[in-house]
Amino acid sequence: MTDGVWLEVALDGPWGPRQPLAPVTRERLVEEAVACADAEAAVVHLHAYDDAGAPREAYELYAPVFEEVRRRRDVVCHPTVPMGPVPSAGPVQARARHDTVARLARAGLVEWAVVDPGSVDLSTTAELADGGDGFLYADSASDVRTGLQLCAEHGLVPSDAVYEPGFLRTGAVLADAVPGVPPPVYRFVFSTGFTFGLPPAGWALEAQLRLLGACAPGARWMVAGLGVELDALWDAALTRGGHLRVGLEDAPLGCATGNAELVARAARAVEAAGRRLAPAAEVRRLASTASPG
Repeated sequence: MTDGVWLEVALDGPWGPRQPLAPVTRERLVEEAVACADAEAAVVHLHAYDDAGAPREAYELYAPVFEEVRRRRDVVCHPTVPMGPVPSAGPVQARARHDTVARLARAGLVEWAVVDPGSVDLSTTAELADGGDGFLYADSASDVRTGLQLCAEHGLVPSDAVYEPGFLRTGAVLADAVPGVPPPVYRFVFSTGFTFGLPPAGWALEAQLRLLGACAPGARWMVAGLGVELDALWDAALTRGGHLRVGLEDAPLGCATGNAELVARAARAVEAAGRRLAPAAEVRRLASTASPG
């Protein structure tokens, strides 16, 4: 049987009121995760929020959400890591930065982990035009190496964001240097609303795939984004054997469509392409091995 397409949903992101439909309370996060699972998402990614409505990477905020989601549906869950403008200076600081992920892994609540192998300026076109600075998301080699080591220790699958092509080269080199780490899933991040990286175009996907073939042949990959509609890229990704990520973290800010419908749209595109969606059990089984392609 042909391997199914992995469909991930990113429920919220760090946007707060800039993405008004995104869930931030524990109850809404659980509710939307369950609805997305029912719409055939196999992987659920989310950011935790505190009672003041601010994103915060804390075990006590994540754990009850993941516990309830996993109790109600069989999905692969994973959190984010703190996004800071200053990279960790060495492994001690990097371990502290990844402490919440490590605690969630020890509790058996997560199966993937975000590993973003590089630094990037997350600025919208409007912010730069108005004289703003956007936000610097900084990761040192120690941050990346520590994330990969945690994945090796706990059997977590690294979800490597590729904001710029160099992220792929760096991620592949560091993954090769960490014994026992499961094969990373490379997440090509396209954008139109932000100025980093590449736009969601066929030539851009082809460039990323050529680089992937040179740096990490056989690695699994998916298309994702920030501030972007990716529908026009889905067919090309599915034809080339890729997987899909959708959700309000990735959608244009102010998106008027909810997470469950975004998942349903992607599911319909997979069906129209003559492919099938992989359930969580299949994703879990295949993610631990390199792709034969």
